[in-house]
Order: sequence, then structure tokens, then C-alpha cells
Amino acid sequence: MQVIMTNMRKVFLFLSLSSLLLTACNFASNPNHTPSLIFTKTVGNSTSTAITVFPSETRPGDTSNYTIDATITATQSPTLRFAVIGDYGDGNDAEKKVADLILGWAPDLILTTGDNNYPKGSAESMDKNIGQYFQSFIHPYQGIYGLGADENRFFPSLGNHDWSTDQAQPYLDYFQLPGNERYYEIQKGLVSFFILDSDAHEPDGVGISSDQAAWLKSLLSSSKATWNIVCFHHPPYSSGLHGSTTWMRWPFREWGTDLVLSGHDHTYERILVDNLTYIVNGLGGANIYDFGQALPGSQVRYNQDHGAMLVTAASEWLEIQFITWNGDIIDDVTLTADNP
Repeated sequence: MQVIMTNMRKVFLFLSLSSLLLTACNFASNPNHTPSLIFTKTVGNSTSTAITVFPSETRPGDTSNYTIDATITATQSPTLRFAVIGDYGDGNDAEKKVADLILGWAPDLILTTGDNNYPKGSAESMDKNIGQYFQSFIHPYQGIYGLGADENRFFPSLGNHDWSTDQAQPYLDYFQLPGNERYYEIQKGLVSFFILDSDAHEPDGVGISSDQAAWLKSLLSSSKATWNIVCFHHPPYSSGLHGSTTWMRWPFREWGTDLVLSGHDHTYERILVDNLTYIVNGLGGANIYDFGQALPGSQVRYNQDHGAMLVTAASEWLEIQFITWNGDIIDDVTLTADNP
């Protein structure tokens, strides 16, 4: 993957607007026409911008006789917008603030990087810590905070705190997820998401030679998605309090992964290792951790406030933002595919 710090997709819009201005200038130089109105209309994924030109003899305010002399149509690639939250399930004011931020984005779906239900993953705290804020994304939803969603758009990963009660059974009972529900794949538009279980309690193992790793390698090898994103709790690389989880250092890039998301350390960090972006996102609501010595490849580190990620995927780029609950953009990076 190549990492670029500018939004290259804006180039197309700039070129379209430039063409529009040139067209307007041509109309203005024509003595028979006066540009009177410029409008933009979006239908589906197509944006059309047109100049409406009134004949020179038309009186001001009279729009009964006009022609449309130029139309510029820009067809944009479909996009997928999703939020990522981690180490959030504390039922506190910080979680509420971050949840309000995410709901305000109206994302297509929500991913979690684990620790959905503090302190011990119990059934008694599950709905208070999760459903209270995110029931509108959960299906089927059996809690007390609303009607839930028509289809499931909430995709969590297991954290160590979620495993603390009865081998994560309250978590497994609360959600209805694909596969064995501990690790699973979902496909949404341009993106295939691979949600893993990085906890040592996982029955199918967490090492590179585990059944879970073989499952991931096989699915990645056959994936036709534009973007393959892997999400789990324990970070392979982290400069935070817990530090790196070496058992999760699988050959993700070699297998076809484009981005790795994790939590566990209650920080935000973006790390580049072997040309693959790893992100630690654990500022969803729990107490915030300090950083230790920065790892090689660590590019952004933040631990001053809570927040979440907003990720936008298109056919040629993937924009990643970390935004605090009060709207401060801490990180904004765009990934593009390698040149063939």
C-alpha cells in the first residue's frame, strides 16, 4: 500500500469545476447569451452540473424562455463509510460522547476492536454498555433501549474483557454474527472485513499456525474485494501500555491484507510496518493510557481525549480519520493501491 497525505480524489472535482468555469467564460464572451444560473444536481452516484443560459433579450425575472447550453456530468465511484470504535463499553459519559459522534456520521456500519463490555463481559451489563448507545445498528436486538435495526450493521470483535465471564457466552448470546461468531467475514460493497479473535482463550488458536489463521489465509487468497480489512483486539504493534502482541504478527500483507485494526491499548496510534498500515484504536470510552517508547514505524500517536475512526472506502482510495468526540481531526490519511 502507498500512504499519501492528500485527498487525491479531489482532483477530479477540481477538473470538473475548472471545465465548468471555462464554459461559463465562453458563454459570457458571447453577445447573444448571458449566464444566469449554475446548478448542481446529484442522483445516485452521478453528479451533474449545468449552466442555464437565458437569451439576451429575456428580461430580468423572466425565466419562461431559456436553454441549457452546457452540462457536465461527473460519475463518482460508490463509497462505503464505516466507523471504528475500541475499548468503549464502559457505559460512562465518555462512551456516550463518542457514540453521539458516531451516530452523527450516520455510517453504513460500525466495527469494534474489542472490549465491548467492561468490566467482566457479564450479561447484566451488556445492554447498558452496548445497546444503550448502538441499538439502532444491531439486529436482532432484544434489549430495552429501542427497536433495533432492520439488518445488522454492528460488527464487534472479542476483547479480553469480553472473555471474562463464562467463556464469552454473554457476548455470544447478545449478538447474532456470521460463522462461529468469534471470528467471521462480512462483505460490504468494496470491502471485505475479517473480524478475528485474538484472545488466548480462542478454541481455534491465535498463532500463525492456528486453524483461525488458516481460515483467514484461505479467504484472503480468494477475496475479490477492492479492500481487505482485518480487525481484532490485541495489537501486533503498539507503543502503548500493553505493548505489542507478538502472537498476532501474522503475515497479513503477504496474505493480501490492506489494513489492520486493533485496540487493547487505550490510545490511538498509526504504525507502518513492511508497507502495511496498522492502527491501534482504543479510545472509545475507557480510561486513557500513556505511551512508552515509540516503535519504529510509528507515525501518529495520540492519547489526550476519546474518539473514534471514520473510514471511507472508494475504488481507488481509502481515507482514514481519527476524530475526537468534540470534532477535532487528529489523523487524516489516505491509502491507495500499489501501482501495478
